[in-house]
Amino acid sequence: MSDLQAPLRPKRKKGLVDFLVQFRWIFVIFFVLPFSTLYYFLIYLGDVRSEMKSYKQRQKEHDENVLKVVKRLKQRNPKKDGLVCTARKPWIAVGMRNVDYKRARHYEVDLSAFQLDDLTVGGLINGYGIEGSSHIYGLFSDTVVAYEIVLADGRVVRATKDNEYSDLFYAIPWSQGTLGFLVAAEIKLIPVKEYMRLTYTPVVGNLQDLAQGYMDSFAPRDGDQDNPEKVPDFVEGMVYSPTEGVFMTGRYASKEEAKKKGNKINNVGWWFKPWFYQHAQTALKKGEFVEYIPTREYYHRHTRCLYWEGKLILPFGDQWWFRFLLGWLMPPKVSLLKATQGESIRNYYHEMHVIQDMLVPLYKVGDALEWVHHEMEIYPIWLCPHRLFKLPVKTMVYPEPGFEQHRRQGDTPYAQMFTDVGVYYAPGPVLRGEVFDGAEAVRNLEQWLIKNHSFQPQYAVSELNEKDFWRMFDADLYEHVRRKYGAVGTFMSVYYKSKKGRKTEKEVQEAEQAHLETAYAEAD
Repeated sequence: MSDLQAPLRPKRKKGLVDFLVQFRWIFVIFFVLPFSTLYYFLIYLGDVRSEMKSYKQRQKEHDENVLKVVKRLKQRNPKKDGLVCTARKPWIAVGMRNVDYKRARHYEVDLSAFQLDDLTVGGLINGYGIEGSSHIYGLFSDTVVAYEIVLADGRVVRATKDNEYSDLFYAIPWSQGTLGFLVAAEIKLIPVKEYMRLTYTPVVGNLQDLAQGYMDSFAPRDGDQDNPEKVPDFVEGMVYSPTEGVFMTGRYASKEEAKKKGNKINNVGWWFKPWFYQHAQTALKKGEFVEYIPTREYYHRHTRCLYWEGKLILPFGDQWWFRFLLGWLMPPKVSLLKATQGESIRNYYHEMHVIQDMLVPLYKVGDALEWVHHEMEIYPIWLCPHRLFKLPVKTMVYPEPGFEQHRRQGDTPYAQMFTDVGVYYAPGPVLRGEVFDGAEAVRNLEQWLIKNHSFQPQYAVSELNEKDFWRMFDADLYEHVRRKYGAVGTFMSVYYKSKKGRKTEKEVQEAEQAHLETAYAEAD
């Protein structure tokens, strides 16, 4: 895309909802932040109490909770009760998508005993989970060794990649909890050190130059992608404008190394510290620099400011006086923000605000950045690489066929390198007071993803129709497993669970019946 000039748009007429959004910070400061702090404290007390229990006691409680789920499922009358879903309140979910599927009649099963706070292990597996080390280990679901799943008929099975439930094992990721209830997971762990040695590297140029600088930060041009001497432990990038970006590479470091004379330690987790994305941006002025961050604080580097969304919620939240006086109250709890926003503000955010992740092949990152600039003009943009492994079966998301023959930068014979292009903020036209059609922008984004063998995590607002949904994702294994393990007629299909808008029970039942009669997938 050579022409980066954004289209001219007419001015938008503002209404009452714009006023409510502009001054929502008053409500956030005096209500959301105090209650968020109280909520976090109660969660902390619960964690302390949980840590006091022995492993044997925890396992006993887990087994009892699983039996409750089994009993509840067996009590369901398929002819009278609606489709099964969790009893979790819609506003608790972290994603921006309206949980409209729960507005139709449904049969609730309480899984609160298995859930964490906001981001749950089940959500990171059934949905989407990524971190700065995903260029080595893949997505969160790729770290799983085994799943414990309650099927539609109440059976509890353990699925691994090489037992009799291997098809279920490979189908669970991205299924959004529509194959059964995931009640336990065994995951691989690695030892870590006390600090992260983080290098901030600025890059200036056009968007294709920034994309190449990002690739060079973690993907050796000689193809030696499995060499730990050449590949850092953690990677992320932030593109601040069409001509400026900062790319960060981290390596675990011991306490002894971090505290050596001359090394700088930065406790980014302190409440009064500058927000991380703004701190990283300083590399554009002072050049490349290195510092040591306590590992736990590094993991939570974006927590206080919710990446850069905090700037929209509290326009002055990044100012030194606010950070010093009230920064310890940050961040506002996302579920409380959603629970208190009301229908009009929620619809406003769907139209005038973007929270989308574009999972694109690494070699197409530059094209993705140009597309976002032309269609949305959103900055900063988050970049985080991840491997998409070549598996024995074709799952809902999969590498490009024949990718290994091209030997592109970042790829290996067993995995294609992808990147999460994170687009989170108000589009440029909205900030300038211009007309912006959020639904149309998302539809265009989804078509770009389909044409470029890319994927959209379904926590986000989706405008996909059923045909295009299965053009983006592969249905074969998913539909096979749904039929084999009795999920059809018990759990809502992944498309209808992700579909935008309210759903009637009749609509869902007719769609479920169609699963029994014909396959979804159509050739492009």
